[in-house]
Amino acid sequence: MATQMVTATEFKAKCLSLLDEVSRTGGTITVTKRGRPVATVGPPPPALRRSSRGMLKGKIQIPDEILMADNSDMWECVRERETFEL
Repeated sequence: MATQMVTATEFKAKCLSLLDEVSRTGGTITVTKRGRPVATVGPPPPALRRSSRGMLKGKIQIPDEILMADNSDMWECVRERETFEL
């Protein structure tokens, strides 16, 4: 469907079915009043997808105790376990 012209009275009477048609076909509808166009109804622009990178920036706080904790002994255990599994 390209462009369809309807009167304001017709648009008022068939509003929901016309909107379904726009959604299904992607065309536009021009609404006229006394032969003059007063509005254009069309599909919304495609939604922009936001990258997930940095999505939680400023929303999560990690306490300094966790960031500064000395976990070097934990890594030694992991290295020893990997050696035994090989």
